[in-house]
Amino acid sequence: MPKNLVTSLLFLLPFIAFSQEKFTLSGYLKDSLNGETLIAANVFVEEIAQGAVSNVYGYYAITVPKGEYIIRYSYVGYTDKRVKVNIKENTTLNIELSPSSKILQEAVVRSTKETENIESTEMGTVKLNINTIQKLPALLGEVDLVRTIQLLPGVSTVGEGATGFNVRGGSIDQNLVILDEAPVFNSAHLFGFFSVFNPDAVKDVKLIKGGIPASYGGRLSSILDVRMKEGNSKEFHGTGGVGVIFSRLALEGPIVKNRGSFIVAGRRSYIDVLAKPFLADNLSESKFYFYDFTAKANYSINKNNQIFASTYIGRDAFSASGIFGFDWGNQTATVRWNKLYSSRLFSNVTGYYSKYDYQLRFGEEDNGFNWTSNIINYSLKPEFTYFINPELAVNFGGQSTYYTFKPGTAITSFDGQESSRTLPNKYSWENAVYVDVEQKVNEKLNLRYGLRYSHFNYLGSGDAFIFKDTTANIRRPLERTDSYNSFESIQNYGNFEPRFSASYVLNKVSSVKVSYNRMAQYLHLISNTAASVPLDVWTPSTNNIPDQIADQIALGYFRNFKENAFETSVEVYYKDFKNQVEYIDGADLLLNELLEGDLLSGIGRAYGAEFYIKKNKGKLTGWISYTLARSERKVEGINQGEWFATRFDRAHNLNIVAIYEISKRISASGSFVYYTGTPSTFPTNKYAFQGYQIPHNANDSRNNFRIPDFHRLDLSVTIEGKKRKRWESNWVISVYNVYARKNPFSIYFQPDPQNLDRTQAIRFAILGTAVPAVTYNFKF
Repeated sequence: MPKNLVTSLLFLLPFIAFSQEKFTLSGYLKDSLNGETLIAANVFVEEIAQGAVSNVYGYYAITVPKGEYIIRYSYVGYTDKRVKVNIKENTTLNIELSPSSKILQEAVVRSTKETENIESTEMGTVKLNINTIQKLPALLGEVDLVRTIQLLPGVSTVGEGATGFNVRGGSIDQNLVILDEAPVFNSAHLFGFFSVFNPDAVKDVKLIKGGIPASYGGRLSSILDVRMKEGNSKEFHGTGGVGVIFSRLALEGPIVKNRGSFIVAGRRSYIDVLAKPFLADNLSESKFYFYDFTAKANYSINKNNQIFASTYIGRDAFSASGIFGFDWGNQTATVRWNKLYSSRLFSNVTGYYSKYDYQLRFGEEDNGFNWTSNIINYSLKPEFTYFINPELAVNFGGQSTYYTFKPGTAITSFDGQESSRTLPNKYSWENAVYVDVEQKVNEKLNLRYGLRYSHFNYLGSGDAFIFKDTTANIRRPLERTDSYNSFESIQNYGNFEPRFSASYVLNKVSSVKVSYNRMAQYLHLISNTAASVPLDVWTPSTNNIPDQIADQIALGYFRNFKENAFETSVEVYYKDFKNQVEYIDGADLLLNELLEGDLLSGIGRAYGAEFYIKKNKGKLTGWISYTLARSERKVEGINQGEWFATRFDRAHNLNIVAIYEISKRISASGSFVYYTGTPSTFPTNKYAFQGYQIPHNANDSRNNFRIPDFHRLDLSVTIEGKKRKRWESNWVISVYNVYARKNPFSIYFQPDPQNLDRTQAIRFAILGTAVPAVTYNFKF
């Protein structure tokens, strides 16, 4: 053996031996009172100044050299715990942290460690504490998750009563909303006034607007990841409330103490019950209500295997006997299996089912119209995390999803005779694989980078329509129809989706971050209304509807003040959109088999700056966010081929939120919002024809005017009842839209009844008055 090789081996032996003497400390972090796992809790090894963070399942792992250490476990709102551990082999240590009574006496609006916003690579990401959400003023006194995220920078809506939300210049269908991994295709009750998420059953909420990890895909603009509670594994408890519009109740407890638990939660509105005494006899059987039911259970088979099962069922029903009927709803079911292959290798395998459907009816059974539509999908999603060392973790996995689209079935009956029209079902199969790396390069530089590859296959059985070319913004004529058998491929799309984010810590209180992500989307919500409605139709990418692509780059500066009591950030972003769906003038979207001939494809861009300041500690907490942004599209044949503002473009977006602890039992909160009015298409002139005044858009412009600006003030007071041994309660008194602003949702035009030569502009407001409410909440 050459002498220099022997010397090299002798030199390397100590390092080889040292690496062989490293072991992994791992386990779960949980709440000592109810056994709920703690997400993003901190683990810190004091002697070597290394740390780790628990994942979304509460699991942590950190690899250190053999030795004796003091391990500090911490989580915001909980008392730190220090544990002395002698690590001489791979060690499992499950830790329970106790809520801090000192912290609970004052408002805290964060859910992560105090410097998390500085050190992590996450940007464009907000984690909401459910306790904070419950303190904010809300419509009719009922706290709502989706309405709360609209108070964050970069998030907006086209108006009151609008379904969904818009993020950084994207449409509502470009947000992936998931509940325990299962997608929710319509997240609204009561036409957008309430969301489908019951706050009594929600554990964790994360909104990701930029720097999206490779494990997520399928939408262009954001991820709203909602995790349900697992239930109290130690003792039986219940929570609920009685409000003006609905009541709710949640029950949770152990299946087997400290090994398994459950939670069930339900809500139902009673507008129909309250209104029934005032309805005419022919309307006595009318239905005006919504309900939802949420349930989850988990069980630890052994120390390495745990299973979870959850479900959501919700529905809205609005009908007047013999006149009309309208209902819609979501159903989801999720099964998860957590497995520890070793202290370093963690896996989660998820299977889910999700369905969204709606029904529209007019008239009576023998003389009427009935329209139904739905989208159903099944998915399998294996995920793995390998903790290589404290500075490096690798996440990898994949997902396979099968979709069935039922665009619509319409049945018309007249004098007992039925005729029907059914649009053919559509089928597709989406698959993806990904790898995602989290790396701490040194004390200042943290990286997260990865790659996702997605593949989408539009399948038979069914027909593919081939259209002739025509002038832009004119309906394309059909050239031929090609037929395909079951599971035969009609059209394929594939995309590599790189992701990258980095944070560089300037000092203990500030950092700069940068991120880039490419996203691909293969599902499209067909809607040309001012705001999405439950009747909008989901459709897959086809041979005529290409896949949507978005590239986003963002840069941010983050700084904390006064011992992390204040968080501030400034983020700027630019998004480039491709293959955005638009519509020809006069597009026919209702039960149109040749709908694809009425669709156009264009490009888009969105850019802006988000300013955010949040106060985390003290009697007065809250945040101020301001967004300066634009969202535009360019489509051949629309607006003379020039850029035009999207329907959800808002240049200025200001939100002010304040929570004040008046005493141990009384707190007050308020929120003020101001938005620039959204764009709308108005006629520019008119002409007379046979005595009629006909509006006309002379320039063929799109979204050429804006409706007036939107602003609103909401206030609430929470009064805690006296605590008893097994009963806690509070009263929430709130006023929504305090100064009764008549915010216009839209503006339309009609002839002036007093002078038919003149035209009136009519402002339509959903809520034009102050709305007071009282809610009683309880816990036992």
